[in-house]
Amino acid sequence: MAQYYDIDDIVMEEEIVSVVFQVAANGVGLLDPSAETNSVAQGSKVELPFWLAQELHVRQAVAMNVLACFNQKTRKEVQADAACVDLRNRCPYFYELGCKIAPLVGDRTIGSFLLYTFSSRYKEVLSKAHSAAFVVAPKFLSILTKEEIHLYEAARSSMAAFKKWRVGGPRFERASILGRKRRPAD
Repeated sequence: MAQYYDIDDIVMEEEIVSVVFQVAANGVGLLDPSAETNSVAQGSKVELPFWLAQELHVRQAVAMNVLACFNQKTRKEVQADAACVDLRNRCPYFYELGCKIAPLVGDRTIGSFLLYTFSSRYKEVLSKAHSAAFVVAPKFLSILTKEEIHLYEAARSSMAAFKKWRVGGPRFERASILGRKRRPAD
């Protein structure tokens, strides 16, 4: 419930995933626009938003397929040079969706792939946030996921606050009590 009102979480759960129905379902013709009837047959492949696919998976009505952003092609590109891979076009909420979908699809390698991808890109994100000119930033930001953009903005604002402090921001003040001398004890 902590993320119930989080707009990023709501948008992330609207990502489309591919599922295969394990059982026939009646009264769900709207799920499959190409269907002529108001039902979905067992074994039908349908694209659903993640929130619905997750709920149907919990009820064992569907089996979820691995998303394209976690396939072998993407993994090879990340292994070659993670900092240059455009993850935003593949899935804007790459890490969060990966964490939620990994236990559902039964692919144990997704977790380690997410960790490798994040750790490979983390250094580059912070490096660009601290040193990149504002002209370079829009091009770099266009390949980052939403999570990485939050990290970039946090690093950028902390660097700006540090520079402001270093140039002459508020300094530590000496406590007034430190200026007084003690009276000798009799």
